[in-house]
Amino acid sequence: MPEAIAVENLTKRFGDFTAVDAISFAVGQGEIFGFLGANGGGKSTTIRMLCGILSPTAGRGQVAGCDLTGEPEKIKRAIGYMSQKFSLYEDLTPLENIRFYLGIYAVDERLWPERSARVLELARLNEFRNRPTMELPQGWRQRLALGCALLHEPRIVFLDEPTSGVDPLTRRHFWMLIHELAATGITVFVTTHYMDEALNCDRLALINQGRLVGQGAPAEIIRAACPDAPEATLNDAFLKLMARGAA
Repeated sequence: MPEAIAVENLTKRFGDFTAVDAISFAVGQGEIFGFLGANGGGKSTTIRMLCGILSPTAGRGQVAGCDLTGEPEKIKRAIGYMSQKFSLYEDLTPLENIRFYLGIYAVDERLWPERSARVLELARLNEFRNRPTMELPQGWRQRLALGCALLHEPRIVFLDEPTSGVDPLTRRHFWMLIHELAATGITVFVTTHYMDEALNCDRLALINQGRLVGQGAPAEIIRAACPDAPEATLNDAFLKLMARGAA
């Protein structure tokens, strides 16, 4: 499987503080890759490096074939990003938000009608395209934000806690969309603190205090962390690995 993301000994220091400490992993094209960890463990710093926002202090890596250190602007153009707060303009309508991001991503204006229609269909917002975004339910805004992150047809999309604050049914529907994206070959790199969501990922990496404490398919992580507990859950494995990493 071709690698969409690959990092080796990736490190980020802020003065004397090491936020990310020599982590290495690879993500295949079309894979759903989950990144788990406690708050302050290094997740956000890692994502900011992978998105070309922060330069690594040491180590190397590539995203979408672009070098993390030498080609951050190329990375930004090649990826989609959806933040926890959705990055939508609440006073604009869904259609206006879509057009705004089409301009930001410098999409050819001849493609705007087709791309707009596609996102409105994805978000199921055709009927509400001209309603202020602030009036839409959280789950609808969530789907709109995802659609806006895909307007320029990136092959890799980063989702940072995308389902935080939404109800279980909405989370389930959102993950159905994620699987549909992966089925088309789009790589999905997602951070989450919901263990049921993590089980939906092809592979996971767990980070604590800046260091990777486990990676692999969910079942592999459970077996490695809890070899003598056949009934162990991913949550059990997560807690055990976090404790080891803090030791």
